[in-house]
Amino acid sequence: MEEISVTTIVGLGGFIIGLVFGAVVQRTNFCTMGGISDLVLMGDGRRFRAWLLGIAVAIIGTQALHFAGIINVDKSIYLSANLGWLGAIIGGGMFGFGMTQTGGCANRTLVRLGSGNLKSLIVMVVLGIFAYMTLRGLLALPRLQIETTNIDLAARGLHNQNLGELAGAAIGIPAVPARAVVAGALALLFLAICFKDAAFRRSPANIIAGVVVGLAAIGGWIVTGVLAHDEFNPVQLSSITFVAPAGQGLQYLMTFTGSTINFGIALVGGVIVGSFLMAMATGTFRVETFVDRHDLTRHLSGAMLMGAGGVMALGCTIGQGVTGMSTLSLGSLIAWLSILGGGYVGIKYLEEGSFGGALKAVFARG
Repeated sequence: MEEISVTTIVGLGGFIIGLVFGAVVQRTNFCTMGGISDLVLMGDGRRFRAWLLGIAVAIIGTQALHFAGIINVDKSIYLSANLGWLGAIIGGGMFGFGMTQTGGCANRTLVRLGSGNLKSLIVMVVLGIFAYMTLRGLLALPRLQIETTNIDLAARGLHNQNLGELAGAAIGIPAVPARAVVAGALALLFLAICFKDAAFRRSPANIIAGVVVGLAAIGGWIVTGVLAHDEFNPVQLSSITFVAPAGQGLQYLMTFTGSTINFGIALVGGVIVGSFLMAMATGTFRVETFVDRHDLTRHLSGAMLMGAGGVMALGCTIGQGVTGMSTLSLGSLIAWLSILGGGYVGIKYLEEGSFGGALKAVFARG
């Protein structure tokens, strides 16, 4: 029997994970931007805690795979010895602000597209174009300038930017136990924040969403690091993320006969199809379009910021906020906090109607 190719394994694995992810997110209304908005505007932290639960599950599973020797997360882009702190701050802030203007982050945009939202089609196309422009096009020039500020941790005697190893080096503890302690502490902290809230404990949809998002990140590592492992045809160890794959997906559609599918492209397609199938099955498929010119321009500007910012930050609310965080990367933590900050400012911008007013509201609250 002919052996299944690595490309087929990666494509099928990414599509299946995306299919489940898209269906569950559509059904449970999981949304990272919505979680921030609910918390800031209404004091309702259930969807935000679903995000934290996803991070906790991803940390536990990813670190378990690493310590068991099944995968080596040190080979992921998140644990490079090259710490892109400024890109994480600027890009994360841009992405966080942009997602408030489009009404959702990158994964939510794909889910809404599958559910019939034509606004999300425009957002996805513009986001993908600006993501690819920042990867390889005109906007790569300022990105490369920002990367000149990266810190070479190897020159300081450090192997990577894992929080456990950094903490261990600072206080003189061996790397392996330090990583285990930090992983356990972070996972327990996030779980405690989630389940101490009675409203969250009574919200099965949010609990299911968080668990599935975390499992999807773990599944991505297994597909690219285990099932597709091939010494003669190596695959980059990666997991779920949506900004750069959106740009790569557009290129793939335009150059199909000369292109090879990867995990991220297949994941994006799976999310759209999964959302569509769930929307049709539950009778929630609705064609939506822009309300007016202001609605259009707001979504366009937000999509531009998300595409460029997501690439500069090396990920989105899922790519950095779940997958990156699961590796205990310092850069991912910086990007995640910056996304939260950008999202908070963006919500205040929508409330106040101007950037200046938003900043005043932020600092006045502080």
